[in-house]
Amino acid sequence: MAAVSCLLSEDQFRCSICLDVFTDPVSTPCGHNFCKNCITAHWNTNYKSQCPLCKELFAKKPHLKVNTLFSGMVAQFRQSTQQKASSSSSKQQVSKPGNVSCDICTGTKLKALKSCLVCLVSYCETHLEPHLTVSGLKRHQLIDPVENLEVRMCTKHNKPLELFCKTDQMCVCTHCPALDHKTHEFVPLKDEYEEKKIELGKTEAEIQQMIQKRRLKIQEIKQSLKRGKENAHMEVAEGVQVFTDLKKTVERGLNELIKTIEEKQKMTQKQAEGFIKELEQEISELTKRRTEVEQVSHSEDHLYLLQSFPFLIAAPPTKDWTGVSVPPPSYEGTVVRALVQLEETLSEQMKKLLAEAELKRVQQYAVEVTLDPDTAHPELVLSRDGKQVKHGDVKKNLPDYPKRFSHYNFVLGRQSFSSGRFYFQVQVKGKPKWNLGVARESIYRKGLIKMTPEEGYWTIWLRNGNEYKAFANPSVRLSLKSRPQKVGMFVDYEEGLVSFYDVDTAALIYSFTGCSFTEKLFPFFSPCTNDSGNNATPLTISPVNQTT
Repeated sequence: MAAVSCLLSEDQFRCSICLDVFTDPVSTPCGHNFCKNCITAHWNTNYKSQCPLCKELFAKKPHLKVNTLFSGMVAQFRQSTQQKASSSSSKQQVSKPGNVSCDICTGTKLKALKSCLVCLVSYCETHLEPHLTVSGLKRHQLIDPVENLEVRMCTKHNKPLELFCKTDQMCVCTHCPALDHKTHEFVPLKDEYEEKKIELGKTEAEIQQMIQKRRLKIQEIKQSLKRGKENAHMEVAEGVQVFTDLKKTVERGLNELIKTIEEKQKMTQKQAEGFIKELEQEISELTKRRTEVEQVSHSEDHLYLLQSFPFLIAAPPTKDWTGVSVPPPSYEGTVVRALVQLEETLSEQMKKLLAEAELKRVQQYAVEVTLDPDTAHPELVLSRDGKQVKHGDVKKNLPDYPKRFSHYNFVLGRQSFSSGRFYFQVQVKGKPKWNLGVARESIYRKGLIKMTPEEGYWTIWLRNGNEYKAFANPSVRLSLKSRPQKVGMFVDYEEGLVSFYDVDTAALIYSFTGCSFTEKLFPFFSPCTNDSGNNATPLTISPVNQTT
């Protein structure tokens, strides 16, 4: 029997219905072999007795019995196959978590090599062999191993899902178009797969872009956090410096108070020590006279006593100490006066610190400003870098652009601002005359100009070296403690605020408040006339140094 089984091909030991090795093989009257359960179930399902292979129809369902001879051959073949599978399985990978397991393996499950979309079974290398050798099985569609093969079958028609209904956006079998999806548009799964793959590629690119944006946002937040920490350290350092200075001021006030009290005490002590020294000197003189009087009064020499008497009878010259006293010094009001002085000093210092903090706050909005030569009056001379302007005495022949000033020695900055905050500063050192500020875009430039906010100007000026004025309506004469060498200008567009600062002292010069800005604002400059060289120094747009 062993010899016979060796001569038979492997296909002859497999049921054409279950495709597995025969179990209880039976033979139909037409001579074909099947598993007893497989052929019985087939006839029960189809309600007619017909051979699945040759299609011969039997009038009466045959009474089938197990072919004992063939069953023994199958048993021997199965044993041989299991030995071969055991030998082969030692070379194959055992299925691990996350792998697709072979559905046929019993005992130790091997890793599936392929899944069959027709059989809805996953096979290891050994159990896949029939699909590679049996002609009927070669037509089955094999794919890389996947789980849940049943979801690839149409639940209604029990057929593989091979088409895609574009109307309903779902996978269907070949029976669905004729039954449930009439007039719908269908394409093969592969075509829809390619189309969806392209869409997924775009989605992947979009997601990658979103990821990149979020990574950039993370970097932005980290940079912001880093700047925040740096700013915190700077603020702490500045706070330590400020409070250290205030502490020193208080300590100086305390030291001056102690010094004042000590000086009063020393003066009293010096006076008392002078009196004591003088009194001790008189006591010494009186003691000496008393000794002399005592010696003479005990003398038995009549002549000596009488001759010494006129000299001894008069006491030595002394001071009248009746009205002399050394009262303790009065310190009443000393501490109060020291506190008043300290308060005044701290108040001045606080004002200065607040002014410096305010200037530093607005300086963080510093912007780059350069002069626009197309707006400059023909008598003005601008530097190549656009940072300086002075009066040149000679009127140049320049194109009369609509935006050029033709009557006054004015020039605007190139940069305009229509929102937010901005700050710039100009050095005015050595100039007895100048105009500075901001102006709106629509100002009149070709004739006489009234420099008021209503006409679009927010400016201050200097005349005669010490006459400062803000061109409000009416104009305001300014009283400054010191002559600014550098003027800072700050604008808050939304708040309607234009402020001018003395950069060196951090003092506020003047503020225009409650302004209504509705168009672009430009930095405004006027070096005024040369005045025979007395006002030849240029206005210079200077860089902002926040430590200034």
